[in-house]
Amino acid sequence: MKLCWLDIRNADGAKEAIVEEAIHQRVDAIVAADPADLAPLPPTVKKVLFPQGRPLPEQLEPADLVIVDPVRHGDPAELALAHAGVEFGRYVEITDADSLDDACRAARYDRWSLLDFRDPTKIPLEIVLAAAAGADGSIVTRVADVEEAEIVFGVLEHGSDGVMLAPRAPGEATDLRAAAVSRAADLSLVELEVTGIRRVGMGERACVDTCTNFGLDEGILVGSHSTGMILCCSETHPLPYMPTRPFRVNAGALHSYTLSAEGRTNYLSELTSGGKVLAVDSAGKSRVVTVGRVKIETRPLLAIDAVAPSGVTVNLIVQDDWHVRVLGPGGEVLNVTDLKAGTKVLGYLPVEQRHVGYPIDEFCIEK
Repeated sequence: MKLCWLDIRNADGAKEAIVEEAIHQRVDAIVAADPADLAPLPPTVKKVLFPQGRPLPEQLEPADLVIVDPVRHGDPAELALAHAGVEFGRYVEITDADSLDDACRAARYDRWSLLDFRDPTKIPLEIVLAAAAGADGSIVTRVADVEEAEIVFGVLEHGSDGVMLAPRAPGEATDLRAAAVSRAADLSLVELEVTGIRRVGMGERACVDTCTNFGLDEGILVGSHSTGMILCCSETHPLPYMPTRPFRVNAGALHSYTLSAEGRTNYLSELTSGGKVLAVDSAGKSRVVTVGRVKIETRPLLAIDAVAPSGVTVNLIVQDDWHVRVLGPGGEVLNVTDLKAGTKVLGYLPVEQRHVGYPIDEFCIEK
């Protein structure tokens, strides 16, 4: 879970509504320049005092954490000795090589570091995160908007520990919180038993090309019904006659469901460049990846029928070719044309029906 700090120092007339929304969304901290703005906050939110460009108030309560600029306010460690019971963190504005060195030291040694990168490039943040590898402190990065927060959360794959955003209007706290928790949850995969395969004629199938290379036992979940999907393998493993394309999954017929971000499903036909899809490995570990393109072409199709131990039936229609593969237990790579009754494949059984991709608890039959 990434930390979400909301900066209300310049919220003006929208301050009350922003704070109310932030508390409702359970953001991690509210940042203010005046201790009086922190006093009404409940104990569920961290109270952060950040008197940037102003003297340090004599009375710091009720702040839980005070972010200081060492040049103006003094060293955080020395201030902590003078103010028992209050945590102090360091603010660093990164504008050049010297201030970047300051940020790296803060990230390595300070409990809290609030970093403000003035240039749009994320390379300085990458350097700080690399320098702080293994450190115990928390790095919070100032961002301009939710879109930048999503980028910061992903820098060097694990990203900054948190971000500080100054909302311009109510609604941004909700969007920021969603961005912070949009990391995919791991899935409980099941072993499905193939009951048969059958040729079903011509149709359109979709190859999903992503902006990420898949792992050897990784692919995407695809199925004809929202209640059951099979783990389709990427083209990571060598094949004769053609090069590997580790970013691609020959996924299935265009009507098929696949899992995307935040528990949603999408039809393969709906996926477009810049969209999101869920990459899943044979242990159920998942991550959200970006779609680069989707290739839909007419090919002969093969239907795979399988059943779960619970009795749920699963169907997947794929291109009828031996180079199309699914994954079995332990990440075993299985050519679809070699499947037969009794073969075990990995799958996933969502418990909810779907309406426009969202899970919903209602009566629905899919055949």
